[in-house]
Amino acid sequence: MRGKTGLALLLMTGMAHADWVPLDDAGITAALSDRDFVYDDTATQHFYASGRTRYTAAEPSWGYWRVENGQYCSQWPPGTGWDCYDVFGDETGAVRWDDANGNSTIGRSLP
Repeated sequence: MRGKTGLALLLMTGMAHADWVPLDDAGITAALSDRDFVYDDTATQHFYASGRTRYTAAEPSWGYWRVENGQYCSQWPPGTGWDCYDVFGDETGAVRWDDANGNSTIGRSLP
């Protein structure tokens, strides 16, 4: 995450993947709701169906998430703005979030 104002994920670069499929509103909701993801084996995030999210690295951080106009959007208090990302999924259940600057974050789904 960019501080606590952006997506609560670690940026991972250099990860090639051939089978990313763009997700629409329903696909994003299905991919994230009540699911856990791990990022770079150092952080985890749970997306509650209620719209809350908990990102845990050294300590937990609580924010909000929603799906809007084909994008995942997150808000991290005390900030009040929402940051939005294009979302892609693959056959393994992994998810990739792309920001407006072309940076990608990949999360592996936990069972």
